[in-house]
Amino acid sequence: MSTFIALPAFNDNYIWLLLAEDGERVAVVDPGDAKPVINWLGKHPEYRLSDILITHHHPDHVGGVAALKAGTGCRVWGPAAETIPARDRALNDGDAVKLFGLTLQVIAVPGHTLGHIAYYCENAGDPWLLSGDTLFAGGCGRLFEGTPEQMHASLSKLAALPAETRVYCAHEYTQANLQFAHAVEPENNDIKVRLEVVQELRAAGRMTLPSDLALERRTNPFLRADCDAVAHAASVQTGKALSPGVETFAAVRAWKDSF
Repeated sequence: MSTFIALPAFNDNYIWLLLAEDGERVAVVDPGDAKPVINWLGKHPEYRLSDILITHHHPDHVGGVAALKAGTGCRVWGPAAETIPARDRALNDGDAVKLFGLTLQVIAVPGHTLGHIAYYCENAGDPWLLSGDTLFAGGCGRLFEGTPEQMHASLSKLAALPAETRVYCAHEYTQANLQFAHAVEPENNDIKVRLEVVQELRAAGRMTLPSDLALERRTNPFLRADCDAVAHAASVQTGKALSPGVETFAAVRAWKDSF
């Protein structure tokens, strides 16, 4: 089983560390700030930072890359279609990253940014996904560069991965996302229960991640745009009949933006 550690950064970011089974190497995902990583390495001198995995170019995901690269000489992997500081390996859809005896599949997921990628690892029956700012627990990223059609297609690709896939996203947005999900589907009992659990976790100062795709399919409105209940809610919200799918997704995303 792969071992991940979350380092909090900024107000609500998580920088994920992936530890190698050899107990000597560690990879870091989207280090927007170098300091939490440097502090962790200082407390764990047995580990060497060998790799950085980048999902997209936003500063809160790449701000610490140059300093970490300069200090450790690690390899930097990132999307080919975006400008990533100190990048060594440019990645396109379908590429494979070999890391710590694992194979990470690169999946292009445009929407939040045009070149955004996710990393998926089958990991011998214990699959996991590094989704960046594309798929959140209970939500999805804003459409800063892409279209609703692109984001709906990207999320559909991720939703089609195995149900047991653990989802490691980059922000602690779960409570706000589920409050919105409850507004969209007030009769969805899975959302009600999940929101209660998440509220308790956050009240105790605990993180809500990782999630998994089975739970996301039941509770995330952006993975449920093809459902009649979500299409109906979006239609009521906009005052016009909407078809399930992209049309509903676009309306729900706009609704969330002003929620």
